[in-house]
Amino acid sequence: MNDLEIREILCSYIDEQYNKVRIIDELVIGKARADIITVTDNLTGYEIKGDSDSYTRLPNQIKEYNKYLQMNNIVVGSSHRKSVVSHVPEYWGILCITKEDEDAKIEVLREATRNPKFKIKAQFRLLWRRELANILKINQMPKYQNKSRKFIYDKILERIPQNIIERQICEEFFERDYTQFGVIRKY
Repeated sequence: MNDLEIREILCSYIDEQYNKVRIIDELVIGKARADIITVTDNLTGYEIKGDSDSYTRLPNQIKEYNKYLQMNNIVVGSSHRKSVVSHVPEYWGILCITKEDEDAKIEVLREATRNPKFKIKAQFRLLWRRELANILKINQMPKYQNKSRKFIYDKILERIPQNIIERQICEEFFERDYTQFGVIRKY
């Protein structure tokens, strides 16, 4: 199976798993491009490796996914089923997608657990300026005009517990207007 076939099946699978989900295709996170990110009560990444793909770029992709996302998964075709476990950290989920005739099968080889390397300050960098301003407003904080983004991140984290900030970032991502990019599905 190739990336596009896996992506299509994966998106249908994700749609079935959640009542409310936003699927973002090809979002740049640091020095990598996440194949798929879902927005629910956290940001979850899905790196796709089709049957003909190699693991060459995977170590750098893992490093970037780990900085920005609370949960991560690798989604592979059947040719990678046996080898994939040795290429991803133990807290990454592993999904294998196979297709016989017209029937697709998704097998969860390992459930993802919370990423211990996640950095909320990195996730802040994914926000647009107006989204950051909205988080300040929601939390009744000053606008901090002419202050650096780092200054603003630090001020938010001083006043608001991280779990609340994580939820607010997800809300901003869920409400973001991606229609100009054509990369989003909202349910």
